[in-house]
Amino acid sequence: MYKELKKFKVSNSFTFTIEDSLEVACNATETASGVFLVYAVEGETKELIMVGSTGTIQNDGSLKSKGGGLYDKIVNGHQFAKTGRKYSWPAQMKKENIARLEVYWYDTYNDKTKGIPTFVEGQVLQNFLDENNRLPRWNVAF
Repeated sequence: MYKELKKFKVSNSFTFTIEDSLEVACNATETASGVFLVYAVEGETKELIMVGSTGTIQNDGSLKSKGGGLYDKIVNGHQFAKTGRKYSWPAQMKKENIARLEVYWYDTYNDKTKGIPTFVEGQVLQNFLDENNRLPRWNVAF
């Protein structure tokens, strides 16, 4: 786990396979705003392949989020095409021969913690870049 994420107490994870429904498998809440990390899992090997976030902090310190929070961003956010991840992830997993994904999510901005979602996402991506000289393969840019 990345050290930046240890302070966020509201978090969880779920596993997703091509046969699963992402809408059913995803246990992120519709009220949470924060970051999510996606790992491709093959046997004992886990590779971080994507980092994403949702939620914008306004200049008055309030949170602006699209309806559906982390749940909606993970399930319906667009990736690989102009279609939601519930469709594009299974197709990409099949293309890359990925049997299973593990998705970890963190509510970074709530009553108890105030981690700006895109800032936390940037910290994790910076650490990954420092370690690997590249971004995770499903992150196109940052």
